Amino acid sequence: MNQYKSQSFIKLTIRFGLLFLITVSIIKIFMAIFNTGSFDGMIALYFGKDTFLQFFEIQLGMSLLYGLFMAGYYKFIKK
Repeated sequence: MNQYKSQSFIKLTIRFGLLFLITVSIIKIFMAIFNTGSFDGMIALYFGKDTFLQFFEIQLGMSLLYGLFMAGYYKFIKK
């Protein structure tokens, strides 16, 4: 039996969502460091006074959608 079938949908959503959030955030931060050429450029791009909330909302939204999709797939579709 599939190990994900016995877990709750919320636990699966949080599990997949957090993994996605951490992975994509790290990748985006490293890409910003290389694209801007400095650590200060990355801070200005993502963690500035006006840009942090936008960065956080986009990451959180993508993670929630990914977590819901993957939890639904593993819980209800995959055999």
